[in-house]
Amino acid sequence: MLRYLVDESVHGDIVRAVLRRQPNLDVVRAQDVGLAGADDPTILQRAAAEGRVVLTSDVSTLVGYAYERVKSGDSMPGVFVIGQGVSLGPIIEDLILLAEVSREGEWDAQVRYLPL
Repeated sequence: MLRYLVDESVHGDIVRAVLRRQPNLDVVRAQDVGLAGADDPTILQRAAAEGRVVLTSDVSTLVGYAYERVKSGDSMPGVFVIGQGVSLGPIIEDLILLAEVSREGEWDAQVRYLPL
């Protein structure tokens, strides 16, 4: 099952809704694990160290740093980007489905935009 690291750009309603529907999901928020205010490279490094896919709404910087990690050969377990102005229902469904059916390492070195 996928494990998520949610950066501060993601609205808390998404995390609460996902955990309400699937309480066994391994989801941590950056601000709850000592990463409040951390820069994107630090978020990505922590996610890589823990094998977590990063969930973000930050397309302006985090995505670029993710691609830099891939280019430099550093581990990058994946980034899921929540699109702007998208209804939360499909996002929540995708996050739960992806967590339940994805194989270990399936999203390595990939950036995917949600909803799928």
